[in-house]
Amino acid sequence: MLLLATTLAQTTNVHEQSDGYEWPTDPLVVKKLHEWQDLKFGVLLHWGIYAVPGIVESWSICDEPWITRDTTRTYQEYLDWYWGLADAFCPTQFDPQQWAKVCGDAGMRYMIFTTKHHDGFCMFDSQETDYTIAHHAFKDDPRRDVLRHVFDAYRERGFVIGAYFSKPDWHSQYYWWDVYAKKGRNVNYPVEQYPQRWERFKRFTHRQIEEILTRYGQVDILWLDGGWVWPGRYGQDIDMPAMARMARSHQPGLLIVDRTIRGPYENYQTPERAIPEQQLDYPWESCIPLTDDWGYTRNARYKTANKVIATLAEIVAKGGNMVLGVGPTPEGLINAEAAERLQEIGEWLKANGEAIYGTVITSHYHEGNLWFTASKDGKSKYAIYCPPDNDDLPDVSDGSQEREIREKREFQLSWTVNIPQKSISLLSTGKRLRHRITSDGEVIVSLPFSLAHQPIALKIY
Repeated sequence: MLLLATTLAQTTNVHEQSDGYEWPTDPLVVKKLHEWQDLKFGVLLHWGIYAVPGIVESWSICDEPWITRDTTRTYQEYLDWYWGLADAFCPTQFDPQQWAKVCGDAGMRYMIFTTKHHDGFCMFDSQETDYTIAHHAFKDDPRRDVLRHVFDAYRERGFVIGAYFSKPDWHSQYYWWDVYAKKGRNVNYPVEQYPQRWERFKRFTHRQIEEILTRYGQVDILWLDGGWVWPGRYGQDIDMPAMARMARSHQPGLLIVDRTIRGPYENYQTPERAIPEQQLDYPWESCIPLTDDWGYTRNARYKTANKVIATLAEIVAKGGNMVLGVGPTPEGLINAEAAERLQEIGEWLKANGEAIYGTVITSHYHEGNLWFTASKDGKSKYAIYCPPDNDDLPDVSDGSQEREIREKREFQLSWTVNIPQKSISLLSTGKRLRHRITSDGEVIVSLPFSLAHQPIALKIY
């Protein structure tokens, strides 16, 4: 049985945010960073050989206590099987235009594509290794240099472009050397004994990143995963200062996200599967998968559109962006269930996006089931109502006569502090809503009962 402990993966193997933040000094980087903060909603696309069996990306080949794998094979047999998936990964239905349309219709404004995960399989035609999609089962397809087609499809729809790149490379003999046993996720040989081998890995890494930044058009974000690769961890120094200079010489203003490594090369923080408890006054992005996993898995459990919208509202109210993880199928499509969820999210954002995109935080940002944002000009504030997941409000969609009675009723929202100066309207329709302000300074708004089960946005002005 080829099975991974995905539940453990959710709880054990996550990147938490680093401690503290250092603002960049390059004015081009600062400018792009502020532009990125206005986007609010993006997509993180995990796609690689792990899609073929529909298992969690890369981690099954790592020797760590939380990993479980097929017990009918030796580790080497399993490793050989996993590496061999490159010869089965032939996405003949590969359609990046479909991806870009689905994500555009979902209201996403930026994308991050996995150019290489920890397993080392490149989703671009790297000249540094043959372990790429362009040299295996898909090699005879004219679209074999996948990265080019993905970036082009998203650029055509106006997306800001990001490249995910794994700093560790478990396929590389310069990182996992077969002379030594593989122990966990880190380099498996003593770097201090073999500095020349590590130097070759460093050059290999820099050259691959340079390939991405020089051959595939404008790239706005370099999203570096594998936060355990840093000088303080077994001497894994890949010379970030030199890498950053090289990267920005080709892509001026490039945002570099060296995940969890506090300092000048972590231009925004990336808490994974989590949202900070309070507002943060520096750039950050919560990474949240649409299912339980980042890549495509069979029989996946999808979050509801309402759940994703509520998560997005909380993140934006706290000053962050949200990147939603979506995994294309091994055939090369975003499947129907994922597309359906994303379409629902997009329909809501089409009507209520004013409360999300380009907004800023307010000092009073949360009360009950409400999250608050504000326009940059200070003229308007927004209240986003997110119904509880398992609320006990009566069902209004049963089709009975009682439904008509219920829809004539109203439900109320109330809050304090963000007091309207003129009026309150339902953002999706522009209709003004009846409200009153109590002697205690509480705002009470009346809405149709039919809206009680869905997220809505109110404009306060």
